[in-house]
Amino acid sequence: MFNWLDNLIRLLVENVFKVSMETRLGSSIHFFFYDTIKIIILLGIMIFAISYIRSYFPVERTKKILERFDGIIGNIMASLLGIVTPFCSCSSVPLFIGFVEAGIPLGVTFSFLITSPIVNEAAFAILLASFGVKVAVIYVITGVIIGTLGGIIIGKFKMENYVEEYVYKMQMKETVINELTQKERINFAIDNIKDIVGRVWIFLIIGIGLGALIHGWAPAEVLSKYAGPKNPFAVFVAVICGIPLYSNALGTIPIAEALINKGVGIGTALAFMMAVTALSLPEMILLRKVIKPKLIATFVVVTGIGIIIVGYLFNIFITGII
Repeated sequence: MFNWLDNLIRLLVENVFKVSMETRLGSSIHFFFYDTIKIIILLGIMIFAISYIRSYFPVERTKKILERFDGIIGNIMASLLGIVTPFCSCSSVPLFIGFVEAGIPLGVTFSFLITSPIVNEAAFAILLASFGVKVAVIYVITGVIIGTLGGIIIGKFKMENYVEEYVYKMQMKETVINELTQKERINFAIDNIKDIVGRVWIFLIIGIGLGALIHGWAPAEVLSKYAGPKNPFAVFVAVICGIPLYSNALGTIPIAEALINKGVGIGTALAFMMAVTALSLPEMILLRKVIKPKLIATFVVVTGIGIIIVGYLFNIFITGII
């Protein structure tokens, strides 16, 4: 799909920068410009499309939809709605309070909290650009599965008493859901492109820059040996390393792409990215305002185990069919 861009950047590197594509520098320059342009194009398209869909699902409507479901169906719906509903670590506290105040079961709430940061339009766009349709779709499906099963397990533990007492006593103001016209929905989508790109471009550039360095200079033999699909501990180590870090998904995907090109298992790279986005330290700190440490620890362990399993499944089964 982007052969034209690949050829154009090759001409740029060799004829404008006067650097051979056979050198490490030339390979790194090509990676940086090619990935930057490719990701920006797909990012704009995907953010517009998903934001248009998202305009039908403001948080208040999402809450009302989830109030209608319980049991496993509630967990599945929460995970699916997590894909198209805006969420970031800064909104975790009011979102959590709103769901609990509405009477939505704790497990269903966590299904949403797990899936929403993992699966978003920006991550999907870059995965589509970097790895193709199969990886992007499988990534979305596995994100929903992790959220659904994680929420079910947390719900089974009956940990409502580990939510801070004041949360149950709060009465959040009911928000009126305004219906938008088609023009307003299009403007919403355009504004979302500006907002998201404006907030994440620095993560994107840093991630692509690091990816370019890895692509040009990282020793493929060493990475393949210690982080390749055949190393039984690679996924586990990647998740453990990713949990305390804070980065945007957009910054981790170009790094994952470069690592995979060097022989790192695709499941290992994607597990690292999932851990960074779903279990970031700032989100845990913010959630501590509304839930107690034991519930946070349960959330981290359950989600972390789910990500590790998905990483190994990618390495064992998915890599061979991509």
